[in-house]
Amino acid sequence: FYRVDPYGFERPEDFDYASYEAFFSRYLVVLTRRAIKWSKLLKGNNSIQKSLKVKRYIRKGIPNEHRALIWMIVSGAQTNMEQNPGYYHRLLEGEKNDKLLEAIKTDMNRTFPDNVKFRKTADPCLQHALYNVLVAYGHHNKAVGYCQGMNFIAGYLILITKNEEESFWLLDALIGRILPDYYSPAMLGLKTDQEVLGELVKMKVPAVAELMERHGVMWTLVVSRWFICLFIDILPVETVLRIWDCLFYEGSKIIFRVALTLIKQHQAFILEATNFPDICDKFKQITKGAFVTECHSFMQKIFTDPGSLPMATINKLRETCREKVLSQG
Repeated sequence: FYRVDPYGFERPEDFDYASYEAFFSRYLVVLTRRAIKWSKLLKGNNSIQKSLKVKRYIRKGIPNEHRALIWMIVSGAQTNMEQNPGYYHRLLEGEKNDKLLEAIKTDMNRTFPDNVKFRKTADPCLQHALYNVLVAYGHHNKAVGYCQGMNFIAGYLILITKNEEESFWLLDALIGRILPDYYSPAMLGLKTDQEVLGELVKMKVPAVAELMERHGVMWTLVVSRWFICLFIDILPVETVLRIWDCLFYEGSKIIFRVALTLIKQHQAFILEATNFPDICDKFKQITKGAFVTECHSFMQKIFTDPGSLPMATINKLRETCREKVLSQG
């Protein structure tokens, strides 16, 4: 029972049960307290308006039993779903693009091989739901179709919502609105945001930026998966879900906050690196351990550590970085 976490992921051989238990017993107290506050906030009518109070609540974490609902409401997915009844099922019944289906099928067994709920032997096997969501999305957004990384995101959405149609609309919220152009064939938004992170590191953690430059390490080498998979398989599940709570409400800026916090917190450790492979290895290391497991304190840090991060700054950097990426193209 212990070998598998509540979301169906098998724990690795070297999993540190002792420190996890210590963290979780503290975190349970927090979760219980939050759950009571959320129940009062929702007052049984399952609707909320965006407000400073709601934002504060979301930053402190949405209890699992309310997570799907709150994600749906604050991301706009709920409104879209209600305005387009039956649309999801029509996508699944319509004409299909065979190349798209092939690409999705190929990735099915590569999606969470370490999760018991996605195994062929599982009942129900979540691979079917995942396949449907990705097929529907690929036909809904033909400009994107399907690209690797989307399978992990859709898979997480299915684990949380336990509902295909909701997962589809949340995927639409992420890819269509929240993340600027990460999954289009040219991945312009993704490449731009990696450059933006580089610029932010120059401003906030200059010594690390200098180290990267000195050894010719491109940001895309160390952080592209952070952006593509939205920290899935990079950070612990509970921490990823807490990041997503804020991502659905506050938008893509959250990704920069998380990345900057990881880098800033481990600055001294990263600066010990003396060569290219060493730097890449340090970036793998900083996403493990107690700092990222303690999701509650970690989430407090992402709003304080990087300091102020106005959207205006990010938009300005996006403009200049997009130009740079296009000129390299």
